[in-house]
Amino acid sequence: MKTAYVFPGQGAQFVGMGKELYGYSSQTKELFEQANEILGFRITDIMFDGTDDELKQTNVTQPSIFLHSVILAKALGDSFKPNMVAGHSLGEFSALVSAGVFDFESGLKLVAARANSMQKACELQPSTMAAVLGLDDFVVEDVCQRVSDVVVPANYNCPGQLVISGSIAGIDRACELLIEAGARRVLKLNVGGAFHSPLMESARVELEKAIEATTFNTPICPVYQNIDAKPYLDSDRIKNNLIEQLTGPVKWSQIVSAMIEDGATKFVEVGPGNVLQGLVKKVDRKADTSAASL
Repeated sequence: MKTAYVFPGQGAQFVGMGKELYGYSSQTKELFEQANEILGFRITDIMFDGTDDELKQTNVTQPSIFLHSVILAKALGDSFKPNMVAGHSLGEFSALVSAGVFDFESGLKLVAARANSMQKACELQPSTMAAVLGLDDFVVEDVCQRVSDVVVPANYNCPGQLVISGSIAGIDRACELLIEAGARRVLKLNVGGAFHSPLMESARVELEKAIEATTFNTPICPVYQNIDAKPYLDSDRIKNNLIEQLTGPVKWSQIVSAMIEDGATKFVEVGPGNVLQGLVKKVDRKADTSAASL
């Protein structure tokens, strides 16, 4: 029996997140306060008592989810014994800190750099994403290839649910073609830009500098990475894969399948919300899923 710990990405945030965790122990309080110092603003005030709109800002959302996930993993202490880890998009950074690849401070600085560079890329070129429901992956991939504007598969969330990413004109055209191809539903997402697409290249270049300047260690267990859904223990390979993550797809469905194939019988979600538990169940209804709790 193997336990996989999984870490959520953007979209899992909610006002009040982390408040109980802050008061859990002197260690958790200290980590939150350290984060306020590193970021240069009191992110805890927004997390605990801010508004939805404040929390939706990319430079707040991403560090907030990272903090909730990583501090919770640290608070689990000796009971945190992963046989394997993975994180969805942003969650990959939480997974890497929890697996000991880099420390808390380095991870938070990388996440802040990631959020800021993504925000800049979004402002450079208006772009968007859409969730496609009820089609096989290969059908969606084929439609993306037929559109002349930039449109690519971005998040392989679970069978029958694939998020596409690209220019506004490209997504509009793809949505028309996907409905014609028999999609049950195509839903444009309320996001700032085309994450996990070539339109994030300027952000990738900027983030690469920060990643290259960070020391990566060997993880305590295999890390299944977004870019190809394969497990890694080599710190150099992990670093390269993380650099490619911003412009490459999140192969979450494939990650869950690979973990199950490699012996995972239990999936524990570490962080806000329960999105990943639902996605795991859609990949394999028999999978044992739960949320990390103190």
